[in-house]
Amino acid sequence: MFEMNQSKVWSFNPCFYAMVSEVGWYSFQQKDLVGHLGFIDDKAQRGAPVVADWAIRNGSCPEEGKDIPGDYACISANSYCMDANNGPGYLCQCSKGYEGNPYLLNGCQDVDECALRKQDPKYEDMYPCRKGICHNTPGGYLCKCKLGKRSDGTNYGCRPLHTTAEQVVIVQRKRHKKDKDEYFKQNGGLKLYDEMRSRKVDTIRILPEKDIKNATDNYSEDRVLGIGGHGMVYRGTLDDNKEVAIKKSKVINDEWREEFVNEIIILSQINHRNIVRLIGCCLDVHVPMLVYEFVSNGTLSEFLHGTDHRSPIPLDIRLKIATQSAEALAYLHSSTSRTILHGDFKSANILLDGQHNAKVADFGASALKSMNESEFIMFVQGTLGYLDPESFISHCLTDKSDVYSFGVVLLELMTRKRAIYANSINEKESLSYSFLLMFDQNIHRNMLDREIMDKETMVVLEKLSILAANCLRPRGDDRPTMKEVSECLQMIRRHPMHAASDHKGDSSAHHNYEGSPSPSTAVHFDETIYKSIETSRLVQDLVR
Repeated sequence: MFEMNQSKVWSFNPCFYAMVSEVGWYSFQQKDLVGHLGFIDDKAQRGAPVVADWAIRNGSCPEEGKDIPGDYACISANSYCMDANNGPGYLCQCSKGYEGNPYLLNGCQDVDECALRKQDPKYEDMYPCRKGICHNTPGGYLCKCKLGKRSDGTNYGCRPLHTTAEQVVIVQRKRHKKDKDEYFKQNGGLKLYDEMRSRKVDTIRILPEKDIKNATDNYSEDRVLGIGGHGMVYRGTLDDNKEVAIKKSKVINDEWREEFVNEIIILSQINHRNIVRLIGCCLDVHVPMLVYEFVSNGTLSEFLHGTDHRSPIPLDIRLKIATQSAEALAYLHSSTSRTILHGDFKSANILLDGQHNAKVADFGASALKSMNESEFIMFVQGTLGYLDPESFISHCLTDKSDVYSFGVVLLELMTRKRAIYANSINEKESLSYSFLLMFDQNIHRNMLDREIMDKETMVVLEKLSILAANCLRPRGDDRPTMKEVSECLQMIRRHPMHAASDHKGDSSAHHNYEGSPSPSTAVHFDETIYKSIETSRLVQDLVR
């Protein structure tokens, strides 16, 4: 047995030859039988294409859940086994996105699709990334759309985005990346972005202070809508021409900062026809600002007490405003994921539309549940006449504080007097204190607005008086809840000329708050307790 190298014979004696080639590569020609060198020059020198179809015959792909045999051939990571299709056995292949030899350790290597796209244009169709940025990943690649674009660049290309929660957050966060101001971080801005993304909230706009300054003409006095216990409210116009009300708060503490992000998320998701909607916030300032929808037809305070062209207001309109306002407070207290206090409920914070529908504004005082003395004095200056007497002692707000404030607003609707009004000798008096003194003597009708007093309305006014007196009880635990107040007012609106005791069914709650025949049995007014609170040094100083 010996070997001979015949490779050079081909060039001078190609009279016989044989080869293995791919099916269809060779088509027979007669000249190839007579030693024609053209065959060699045209085809053979370039080599004959051939694919060896083979398999590991003495084995099979491992069954799922069973141990892999020691002689298993697919030893590279990112490889897989497949059954042979030309007989027994199996083959090894590199996983999608990898290439190389699956029969060697680490033989399958990642294909860098992004690099291939740069090397040869033919790969641009194989690995599409239209108007996006290609990022190689293990076993594949990503085509990320640029800021302000959306969709999947690997398919239809990147297009201008339409607003979704994810995209709103990306675009807004980009604006703040370059200027991560200490205030923005302290006020939970980054945390708010994370919460918006995780909860898929797209109802909040996070506005930089420069946008707020532009909207308010740099906090112009001409833009001031009102001043309250929480701070100032400005009318603003955003860059999209949307009219908004911007609340610039006075009071802040570290505990409030901790709760602020959750508070914003909750407030932004409130959806009630009688509550002004929260649009967004500004965080890159010392005290965060809140941005609400703007209601253009004025406040209940202006409607009741405005000096220009004072005109009669029918009782049914007053009752509608009271009922809708009560429904809004009841919703905040009972129908959200957590109790939301208003904390500054007054006629100036009830907005009216063209049909005299009420929209409660400037709500959300969970942050003000507890205040120190200096913060409390600042707060009281904007809420005098409406603030719960218990709060004068505890410096703490509760849901029953809102009930008390509602009782004062109800008195305003019935008497058309301000919460702090001037009496006949031009001395300032508390509306709630004066009413309760007269209510205890059963002469409170003398305070009611003559414009709405007649034989047909006295039944309704009496029920409203009893309800107001119960809302104004000195001790919060003795007051009804806002849900009970709301139900009571709805019943009065449905049956204005019938006493509550005439209704069938369980009416105990309503009986306590508006069905008693005598005012004195509805509420016992402890003048000593109330007067000691209401006329405390703090209140007297503020009234003067």
